[in-house]
Amino acid sequence: MGREPSFWWLGVHGGAGETSLARLDKRTKAAEHQWPLTAAGSVIVLVARSNIPGLRAARLAATEWASGSLPGIHVAGLVVMADAPGRLPKEIRDFARVVGGGVPHMWHFPWVDAWRYGHDVATEELPKEARTTLEQVQITVTATAGLTAK
Repeated sequence: MGREPSFWWLGVHGGAGETSLARLDKRTKAAEHQWPLTAAGSVIVLVARSNIPGLRAARLAATEWASGSLPGIHVAGLVVMADAPGRLPKEIRDFARVVGGGVPHMWHFPWVDAWRYGHDVATEELPKEARTTLEQVQITVTATAGLTAK
């Protein structure tokens, strides 16, 4: 089975992008749309598409986590994956901010056209904004893991 991942990507709905993100870092795993309950506890990064249904699913997951009904689960934040190229409409940007208020951190991941065609992309081939987002997630996850170990 191997060792525990450094953290889990939890897609809060089908097509969220958790598998694509997990492929970028072999130390992480896709949670396959389920809260990964382990004896040692789990650090989670929620993943949702940047559309209203995806953000509603993220809000439900954040609410479930905040309820305290998931002992050992530590949510580091939410990655909002672009569902199309270009700038988000104001209504979606505003709703994303509301949903992001329910988690410790929120990041936006830009559109990656190669993923639309089913192509894998090496981390170094991603747009700079995407690489920066991944670095920010890693820093936050490391801090979250450090807090949960105490």
